[in-house]
Amino acid sequence: MQKQNKSLSKGLIVLKQIMASTKPLTANILCQKLQIDKSTMSRLITTLMNEDFIEYKSSTKEIILSDILKKIIHKDDREKIVEKTSGLLDEIFYLTEECSYIGIFDNNSVLYLNQVDKSKRVLKTRNSVGLHAPIHTNGFGKAILAFKEDINLETIELKKFTSNTITSITKLKKEIELIKERGYAIGNEEHEFGLCSVAVPYFNKRGEFVGTVGVSGLTVRMDEQKLHEYGQKIFKLVNPYA
Repeated sequence: MQKQNKSLSKGLIVLKQIMASTKPLTANILCQKLQIDKSTMSRLITTLMNEDFIEYKSSTKEIILSDILKKIIHKDDREKIVEKTSGLLDEIFYLTEECSYIGIFDNNSVLYLNQVDKSKRVLKTRNSVGLHAPIHTNGFGKAILAFKEDINLETIELKKFTSNTITSITKLKKEIELIKERGYAIGNEEHEFGLCSVAVPYFNKRGEFVGTVGVSGLTVRMDEQKLHEYGQKIFKLVNPYA
């Protein structure tokens, strides 16, 4: 058996500690947690920074993962989300016969990770996978605002896109309370005229919020009554024991 590289092992232990932490760490805290002396820790941190694995938060001495490593981790996480929800999107499509999506929170917007449309319609919803949408203008985004607990509503830019767009923080807060009460969110021509959506929150087996799933399509096929009907059906499908 090859002799283990002790420096590499210690560096990986430090990196794993930083990755596992829910808040930024300092060198002193890492020394205490891992029982590594300050001079060794300094060398390990410098090496990890030089290799773009970690960085200091702003002008502080708090250590966080680098943007590059975050992107790698997020890509892996997002691929797992797509894999685990592909069957659910199929079920939502067959339940409604409308294009189904899963959206997640990304940079104060909705990021569409996947969509399913197996209809034979000539006029279909465009491919939105990988695209962002303003979070306050559609069912997916408003469901995120209602059920993802760590979002600061004051940081959301309530830009107007149509006459239906919510541009008042007071009105948005009332809408969020309504969404929490009924379990689903509706977007009705709030981003583009002629388009509507309905979405419900999706949680993993540990009860952690992951994103929102639902459908989007043309208002000529889905009036407000139909949107509420789909919202209730999708909610029951995703939350059978609720």
